[in-house]
Amino acid sequence: MSTQVPALLHGLVDDAAVFPPGSAALHDALAAHRQHRAAWYADLVGPLLIPASDVAAGELSGLVDPGEGLVVGVIGDTGIGNLPFALSFLAPDGVTARQVEVAVAKRGEDPLPGIAELLRLTDELPGVETVYAELPLTFGLMGALDALVAARADGAPIAAKFRTGGLAAELFPTPTELATVICACRDRGLPFKLTAGLHQAIRHLDPETGFTHHGYANVLAATLAAADGDGVRSVAELLTVVDPRPLVQRTTARLDGPRPLWVGFGSCSILEPLTDLIRLGLVNGGYDA
Repeated sequence: MSTQVPALLHGLVDDAAVFPPGSAALHDALAAHRQHRAAWYADLVGPLLIPASDVAAGELSGLVDPGEGLVVGVIGDTGIGNLPFALSFLAPDGVTARQVEVAVAKRGEDPLPGIAELLRLTDELPGVETVYAELPLTFGLMGALDALVAARADGAPIAAKFRTGGLAAELFPTPTELATVICACRDRGLPFKLTAGLHQAIRHLDPETGFTHHGYANVLAATLAAADGDGVRSVAELLTVVDPRPLVQRTTARLDGPRPLWVGFGSCSILEPLTDLIRLGLVNGGYDA
């Protein structure tokens, strides 16, 4: 009998193999994703993330058996308005888009017009369980979160997404900035996803880029603390921790329950975060007799 991934970690890591820095060819990413979905750690793995541009170009045609029930997430790299066109290519191949993720504004732009445009299209995205509005951590953020909450109250399947890294220093939020966002989502009951920079479990300095990256184990512990009612300062402190022991201690006590608020993050490697989770003792790798 295979070892089970704890409930707290279910669906934590979306398969972003085709995105940098992995940049796998789509046919290779599909083959690896099928292996992940059949492996003992399958419960850890979310959908395969595919750019809308690839979907609209028919790149999936011929690579998918309509009977296999492939579930993907579509990343709106062609913009908000082109999402319905891209998704129209999925049904003939028997593919379902569980989620759609798209940026609604650039840094410094008002995100509200983009949110309004995205909300107008939600009825044209059949079968999509959740639409993630990617919000820059700059101007108008709290108003944007309020707009998402209002839309959810009206039945829109929308949630938030934030970047925690990238090719420039300003794309890495400080611990206080990220803690503020986590607590703001907590206060609003708003689910959120994260993307970019979460390459390892523990906060660390990347020697190649010189940037300090957030650790996903830090984020998990911080989110649990926020869900328990901790304030921004306490949540930010957990995001700065480089000793895994207090993170593991807080997380281990909650392994059997669902993960609050934080939907998960995309990783171009599934095995790297899995390996870290095994090393931390949060997943018991291997098989039971």
